Amino acid sequence: MRTLQNGLKAGLTTTWTLGKIIFPITILVVILQHTPILPWVVKLISPFMGLFGLSGEAAIPLVLGNALNLYAGIAGILSLDLTVKEVFIVAVMLSFAHNIFIETGVALKVGVKLWVVLVVRFGLAAFSGIIINLVWKGGGELAKYGMAPQATAAPEGWIDIGLLGLQKASFGILQLALIVIPLMVIVQFLKDRHYLQKFSNALAPFTKVIGVQPNASMTLVAGLVIGLAYGAGVMIQAVQEDGVSKRDATLAFIFLVACHAVVEDTLIFVPLGIPVFPLLLIRLVTAFVLTIVVAYFWKQAERQKQKEVIVNG
Repeated sequence: MRTLQNGLKAGLTTTWTLGKIIFPITILVVILQHTPILPWVVKLISPFMGLFGLSGEAAIPLVLGNALNLYAGIAGILSLDLTVKEVFIVAVMLSFAHNIFIETGVALKVGVKLWVVLVVRFGLAAFSGIIINLVWKGGGELAKYGMAPQATAAPEGWIDIGLLGLQKASFGILQLALIVIPLMVIVQFLKDRHYLQKFSNALAPFTKVIGVQPNASMTLVAGLVIGLAYGAGVMIQAVQEDGVSKRDATLAFIFLVACHAVVEDTLIFVPLGIPVFPLLLIRLVTAFVLTIVVAYFWKQAERQKQKEVIVNG
């Protein structure tokens, strides 16, 4: 009974913490969608699309995906006539950088620095787009989409826009609660029965490879399975209760930026008619390589600081 109570309390606390980020940002983005601001941003970045081998109009799904989520980005893709190569490049870029406002807010709540979030997410998106464009010479045929997005009536007037924003924000919080609260109850059960410690021990070789401590294993699994925003509930609790250091939280976040919600985020690209296995492989390889490299240089910097302290001391 105490396990259930503690789990529910942790779930509600996490929902409240994340809800304070998600609710206002969702309303703001919905309002921005119906102003000249997003079209202006699209127009601003369109000239740079050539760097990634994309047409100017490909800026639309990139902006929608980053401002809203992957589903909005996919809806943007489905509204355009793009080649298979263009769709694949946009899909890879969006897999690294999407839902930027909410997921950045969550990362900041965990304690990850803003510049780390932005550099890693946008850096990976831009780098992957450039590399794929240079390496892949095929994919010139038009993409054939497996489904069309559902048409929704555009809201008329600011009251309708505001109501739509409230509706989406409320649904987002409800969806968050339905995922986070049961998840936190499960985590509490695993803790109280000492299964979490056994689980962490079993994953120790995996966490050691990417340079983080075993107590961050649950964070990594949650992020891999259900994503950054929802997995952040476990991450926040781990940082507060399980002694996960800011270094490990940052490294775990870097890994999860490159590779999170691997099942959902991979499957939703299937209707676009692109090869999804290479997409998953790119995310996994990038996650391991980037995290291992960052962990190595971070460790070297810490050793250098210790040497300086010893010399000066």
